Amino acid sequence: MLEIGRAIALTLSILSLYPVMLSAFFVPGSRWEERLEMSLLKIAVAACICFASGLLFAYRPGTSLHFVTGVMATLPMRLFVWAMGSGAVLFAVSWYLEEYYVPLLWRNQPY
Repeated sequence: MLEIGRAIALTLSILSLYPVMLSAFFVPGSRWEERLEMSLLKIAVAACICFASGLLFAYRPGTSLHFVTGVMATLPMRLFVWAMGSGAVLFAVSWYLEEYYVPLLWRNQPY
């Protein structure tokens, strides 16, 4: 039963990261400030879901739970950390390109 719960928890972790990346990059017609504001609450929800999944993955009957070696080393938490790290880098690169290179590409911008 614990293994089925872990599989469901991992699936929920992956599905909770999807709206974060979707709102950070794929909202047409919005500025980067608006996309960042939309993503912050979704990041908090995804962090809670991934942490709860990490607790489920780190649970071993009959042993004590250590936070750093137990929960943070689990697959859902690693997935969350890597997704947020790569998402932050990609978001910074997209912001930089939008502010400094896209205006150079457009010839007839209304100023």
